[in-house]
Amino acid sequence: MTMQPSPNFKRTDNNDMIPIGLVRAMFALPVAALLLVSYASLTDRPQVAVPQAAPVVESWTISLVGNDAQSVTVLDAEGNLIADMAHGGFVTVIQNGLMTMRRRHGIDPTLPIDIVRFENGRLAAIDPLTDYRVELTQFGRDNQAAFERLLMIE
Repeated sequence: MTMQPSPNFKRTDNNDMIPIGLVRAMFALPVAALLLVSYASLTDRPQVAVPQAAPVVESWTISLVGNDAQSVTVLDAEGNLIADMAHGGFVTVIQNGLMTMRRRHGIDPTLPIDIVRFENGRLAAIDPLTDYRVELTQFGRDNQAAFERLLMIE
């Protein structure tokens, strides 16, 4: 009669594969993050790294209609075609984020979104129906320029 070998959870030389200190640190990191976020939430700590408030200079209402993973159609407030892009690039990224947020809230993803230029030069995509807001200026000059070309902003 042969005995089945029992599984060894430790090496015979008592040398663990992962040091116990590293395992403890792996668990301590999410606990520390949870404590910090809980503290900030419970004490109503003000948010930091939020763009400075500025008056709105211009605003455009457009619809972003996604056709597939890369293409997007852009319409103005009256439904007139602004652009039909096979590879929308950054515009498609914004449309995909908007579609995801609206699907989460049960809202038609083809409804209009506002593109707003502030007095301090910032450009933002703001959804009036959800809390979706993207500071387009923060994604670099080329990505901001994609929307400026669409809207023919000087």
